Amino acid sequence: MALCEDSWEDELQGQFSLLSATSFEVKEESEDTHGSSNTGILDLSDEVFILILRRLDPTSLLRVGSTCRTLFRVCSCNSLWTKHFQTSFGVPFATATCSISAKSAFRLVFMWRTLFRNLHCNRSLQEKLFAEIPFPPHKYWVQWLVLEETVPLPSVRLPCTDIESLWGIEKEVLEGKVQEKDEDEGRMLKFEWKDLYALALEHHGSIAKVFQHVLNQQSNDHCELEAMFSQYSQCRFQWLFTYWLFRQPVPFDRQLRAIYLQWQKHSKRKVVCWGGTLCDIRYLASLHHITSDYWRGKLAQGDETVGIQTVENYFSMCKSLVAWILGRDWGRLKSKKVYEDTLEGVYLLLRREMQETLVEHERFWQVAKVQMTRVCTLEETAVNYVNWKMIETLPYYKLYMVSGNMVYLDHVQGFLHRKRLVHDWFFMKENTWVRQLLPGDLYPLLEFDTKISQAPSGPAWGAGPRPQDTAPPSPAGWGSQGETQR
Repeated sequence: MALCEDSWEDELQGQFSLLSATSFEVKEESEDTHGSSNTGILDLSDEVFILILRRLDPTSLLRVGSTCRTLFRVCSCNSLWTKHFQTSFGVPFATATCSISAKSAFRLVFMWRTLFRNLHCNRSLQEKLFAEIPFPPHKYWVQWLVLEETVPLPSVRLPCTDIESLWGIEKEVLEGKVQEKDEDEGRMLKFEWKDLYALALEHHGSIAKVFQHVLNQQSNDHCELEAMFSQYSQCRFQWLFTYWLFRQPVPFDRQLRAIYLQWQKHSKRKVVCWGGTLCDIRYLASLHHITSDYWRGKLAQGDETVGIQTVENYFSMCKSLVAWILGRDWGRLKSKKVYEDTLEGVYLLLRREMQETLVEHERFWQVAKVQMTRVCTLEETAVNYVNWKMIETLPYYKLYMVSGNMVYLDHVQGFLHRKRLVHDWFFMKENTWVRQLLPGDLYPLLEFDTKISQAPSGPAWGAGPRPQDTAPPSPAGWGSQGETQR
C-alpha cells in the first residue's frame, strides 16, 4: 500500500497496540521456520527489506511487523518511522539526540495529536485539562500542551522553575518577558500559552527541537495517555456524532433538529428529551441510514472527521430538498413520500461512495434531483396513492430508482396492468360466485381505484419546474417553510 494522506489514520488507531516496541507483542516463530532453508522473503538482507518497507504507510508497516520476529525488528527501524514522523506531523525527527526511538515517538505524538484535535467532543480529556482552572493541569498534560500553539486554557500561572523545565526556556529569557509576577506565591509567573510557544520556538531555534525537548522530558509512564486514546478509539464515532447533533450554534441547532425529524417516523417519547442527559443517542442515530452507518464507523473508511463532514453535507442537502418540495402544490402524503423515496434513492446510489470518501453537498444535491424525477415518474405510473404504496414493494421499483432504466418501469406498468385485469375479471357479473367464495379480508387486495382524500395536485410536477432545472435553494430560506409544514 502506498503512502497516502490521512486515509490510514483510522486503521492505525485500530492497530495501535502493535506500535509498542516490546517483543511480547510479536508472534513467536516456530523452530522449524528457523531451521528451514526455504524461508523465502526472510532470506533478504535488512537493507533490501527497508527499501521495500519504505513504500508502506504506517498501518501496513504495523501489519507486516506483527507477523514474525525478524520483520518486527526491521519494521521498527528508525529510518522508516523518521519518514512517517515528518510526513504525519510536518516535523523532522532527530534520531541522534532524542532519548526514544522514532517509532515510540511517532506512537506518542500520534496519540496526543489525535486526542487534542478532538478535544471539543472528548469529555474525559476536558476533565484532565480543565479540572484545575484557573490553575494549569497536571505537569504531564502541560508537557504535551507545549507542542500546541493554540491552547483553550487561561493564562499559565506556574513557578519560574516549572516553566523553565517544561518549555526548556532559560530563566533569564523568562524574566525579561514575564507579564506578571507574584512574589507572595513563590515567584509565580503568568504567561499566555501562545507567548510561551513563541518563546520556546525562538529559544530552541526550530519546532523540531521543541518536539525533541518535550519527548526527552516526558516520563516513561504513559498509561493515562494510552488509556485515554484507547477510550477515544472505541467511542470516537459516538462522541463526534453527539457533539454534531446537539452542539450546533443558535439558530442552527433548532433548524438541524427540525430537518433531522422532518417526515421521519419516530417515537415522540424518545425525542422529547432532545439533547438532555436521558436522550437516547443510539435511537436518534438509527433514524437515518447515513447516521446509522456513521455510528458504526462505516463512512469514509472509518475516518471519524471526514465521516461527520459527509453527514453534515447530507443534511444540508435535506434542507434544500425540503425547501424544494414545500414549494410545490402537493398534498401532504405525496410530499412525504417523494421526500422519503428520494432520500432512499440517494442513499442507495451513494452508499459505496460514502463508505470510501467525503461526499460534498453538491454531489448529494445532483443525485437527489435525479431521484426526485424518477420518483415522480413512478407516481405518475401508479395513478393513485394506494397503487403507489403498493408498487414500492416491487423489486423493479428500486431498480428503476437507482438506474433509470425504462425496462424496470415497463415491469411496474405490466404489474399494474395485470392487477387491473384481475380486478376486472373478479368483478364481472358472471363471476359473482367467485366473490362469494372469497373471504372478506381479501377484497382490499383486489381493489384498484381506492380513493384517498388528498389535496388535488394536478400534473405530477404541478406548474413548477422539474428538480433537475432548479438550483439548490439557499439554506436560509427553508426555515420558515419547514416550520409551516410542521
